[in-house]
Amino acid sequence: MPVPDPEALRLRPDTDTLLWASEGDVPRGFGPTLCESRRDGTLIREMPLPHVFQPDAAGRRGTRDNLGLEGLALTPDARHAWLAMENALVQDGPIPTLAAPGGPCRFTRIDLETGKASRQIAYVPDAIPLRPLVPGMPADNGVSEVLMIDAHRMLVLERAYATGVGNSLRLYEIDTRAATDTLALEALSRDNHTPAPKKLVADFAALGLSRLDNSEGLCWGPDLPNGSRLLVAVSDDNFNPLQITQFAAFEFTG
Repeated sequence: MPVPDPEALRLRPDTDTLLWASEGDVPRGFGPTLCESRRDGTLIREMPLPHVFQPDAAGRRGTRDNLGLEGLALTPDARHAWLAMENALVQDGPIPTLAAPGGPCRFTRIDLETGKASRQIAYVPDAIPLRPLVPGMPADNGVSEVLMIDAHRMLVLERAYATGVGNSLRLYEIDTRAATDTLALEALSRDNHTPAPKKLVADFAALGLSRLDNSEGLCWGPDLPNGSRLLVAVSDDNFNPLQITQFAAFEFTG
């Protein structure tokens, strides 16, 4: 049976149900999925992604292990959900390195009435911004969460980690209309699509936090008295006593 690895969760306000995205389990041949459940955990439906996400036994295409679905955002009208990959599919390009950005991540829009993909765009994550303390030790960067500002504009959180150094968190804004539709493409290359241009909104290192950790969640809070929006970020401590679960709230004026 498929093994879920849930990474993102959203409440559907119109149906009072929960949407959650799973990375799947690539070594066991299970690709990523989007599911809908009742509040008591009862599964309502499973919405598989397009076939390009499914891993093959040879490892030549599909989702990379532990680099699948990380972000999930609802459009303001709750008719669509956007799903964001942490890194590129195998056939779409490499993962980020210290020297170069990663291949394009696919962001897929799901029509929640039909449960089918209706559009898809590409987003290119930065090169790894932190160099590990000891050369050759693990370091990475990828998309950890997305959140809709309005019907078309999206916030994208890039989370990086370097061994012995810690985390980097950068928040970008994109307009989904500024990228071409990649839904029909079996593989992405530089000449067959235009990725979403991105604008840096904030580098969390400059926001006065006592420390940065593995932030993987974004949501909107109540509007502030001055009319600005409250943006809340949360980190995942990975059940590691050396990490923390951190809630951080910011005034968003964009």
